[in-house]
Amino acid sequence: MSKIYHIFFLLIFLYLKSNSLYSQSKSIDSLKVALKSTKSDIDKANLYNAIANQYKFISNPDLMIVYANKALQLSQKLNLKKEEAHAKLILGNANTFLGNYAKSLKYLSEAQTFFENEVEQYPDEELKKGLAKVYGSISIVYNEKSQYNTALNYNFKSLKIYEELKDEVMCAKLYNNIGVVYKSQNSDEKALPYFLKAKTIQQKFNDNNIAVTYTNIGNCYLKQNKFSEAFSFYQQAKKEIDKTNNPRWLGELYNNLGLYYKAIKQLNKAEKNWRMAISTFEKNDDIFGMVDSHRELGKLYFEQNKLQEAIVNVNKAIDLSKKIDVLEQRVLGEKILSDIYKKQNNTQLAFEHFQLYSQAKDSLINKENIIKTVEEEMKFEFEKKEILLKEEAQRHKLQIIFFGLIGLLLFGIAFLIYKKNQQQKTLKLQKELAEYEQKALHLQMNPHFVFNCLSSISSFIVNNGKESAILYLAKFAKLMRLTLDYSKENLIPIDKEIESLQNYLELEQLRFNNKFNFSITKQTEIDDDIGLPSLLLQPFVENAIIHGVSLKEGVGQIDVVFELHNNSLLCSVIDNGIGYKQSLINKEKFLDVHKSMAMEITQRRLQMIEETTKQKAVFAINEIADEYGVAQGTEVVITLPLQYIK
Repeated sequence: MSKIYHIFFLLIFLYLKSNSLYSQSKSIDSLKVALKSTKSDIDKANLYNAIANQYKFISNPDLMIVYANKALQLSQKLNLKKEEAHAKLILGNANTFLGNYAKSLKYLSEAQTFFENEVEQYPDEELKKGLAKVYGSISIVYNEKSQYNTALNYNFKSLKIYEELKDEVMCAKLYNNIGVVYKSQNSDEKALPYFLKAKTIQQKFNDNNIAVTYTNIGNCYLKQNKFSEAFSFYQQAKKEIDKTNNPRWLGELYNNLGLYYKAIKQLNKAEKNWRMAISTFEKNDDIFGMVDSHRELGKLYFEQNKLQEAIVNVNKAIDLSKKIDVLEQRVLGEKILSDIYKKQNNTQLAFEHFQLYSQAKDSLINKENIIKTVEEEMKFEFEKKEILLKEEAQRHKLQIIFFGLIGLLLFGIAFLIYKKNQQQKTLKLQKELAEYEQKALHLQMNPHFVFNCLSSISSFIVNNGKESAILYLAKFAKLMRLTLDYSKENLIPIDKEIESLQNYLELEQLRFNNKFNFSITKQTEIDDDIGLPSLLLQPFVENAIIHGVSLKEGVGQIDVVFELHNNSLLCSVIDNGIGYKQSLINKEKFLDVHKSMAMEITQRRLQMIEETTKQKAVFAINEIADEYGVAQGTEVVITLPLQYIK
């Protein structure tokens, strides 16, 4: 693929979103309808840019300039910097299409300055994409000016941004463009890996642009004289182009097939493909493509000694190259014409065209020398900038280390203060917990309970109930011993708690003359080393007896249940007494300070357990009622964190 054609291919391929010319025209019409209906100047500026950008896809740089200029003027009037930068990007691309490289670079450089400054301050995704597009467009201009190193530099800048954004589709397009630049330098061995990387991504996303990639890969293999591989990829490209109906890609494929058939000595097919390329390019008014086709066809006729046909086609190529002001193509064309006239023994015309060839070549050499000088200057400035950037990066690194150490020191101090506060808080909680456990012990050993137990023992003795008195006294002594022993521990094994409750309920059962029955059950999944706070459940069991079943007619029932649920230990005390609401009414009539203190102390103990373990520790009292709402008893559910005796 000749360098003339690169500009169209690169620009379109870098930004193409839809390959259907019909869909592009439809999109332009829709945007124009929206433009007529909008009243917002900001929306108008954006729509002008959008319409200008759509004309790029149907290769109409003149209308690109018309609408981009409208966007530019409106943006400058309203001081819309971002819209202004986008307009300059489009104007740069349009002038690249037209071969106005100086004007193109002017617009693109201004857009580059805006996006670089904005990305430095506000590195959001939209601004980064804008900067990447500008870099890609600048790379195309430098590639067309044969400043390949600069072109590659901007391509890699653009690629770096898209890789950071993880935009694989755009990365594939940049891989293709980098391959094209290497191919312009005749470095097919460097170009091919980039084309293959692009192909892999495009296959992954089912990207129609893979048609161009197939063509590029075929060109690399053709340059290496791997004809079967080249033709295979050209065939794949043709299949994809037929799907997209893209005349530009089709014309370029015909050009490359012409070179392929010429290389394998099938000259009739080579001629046929170049004529099909010209026909395709003419329909789309594609001057760049036609230059290549006419020049290659002229060379073919010259080699076949069809000199008149050769002259016609080479002159056509020269005339077209003058229109787009590409000096390199004039050099090639004038050299072929000089050789043709020499073969005709027309020494005068041969000499005239040789002079034109020499003049064009000298101009090209001078231009290349100027470019090389500029490149060296740019290289020096670039290296200088790199050194400054490295020094700045080193200073920045030292600053980061310094502030990192300061931050680490401050964090260490803050951590020590936090740890100290946590230790003080823990000690305070432990102290309060110990105090409330002592209060709980006091509740357990309250004088009313002790006096009632001793009165019951005395009554058994007076009434000659010697055995009952001995049994009652033994249970009372055991309960006192267990209470004193367990009060020393924060946690006691669940089986010990069950033993204590069993003894207490049996004692109260004797005292209330078998007024109630009871049961204590433990879920089989509960391990023996699970612990719970000492003296915690007894006040709830006592409530169930005093305010529940003792006031009920007939024999009552108290059930104590231990079970696991959602990584918590549930302790339930259930009675079939008079109900929670009625017991509250009774308490209001006969205020029981002891019971009020018991609930308050228990509530505070649970709060401290929750603060210490950072897990749920609460109790809930629910009334049990039948379907008619008649009270059938009370249920107390205590939720405790799972804790183990170590």
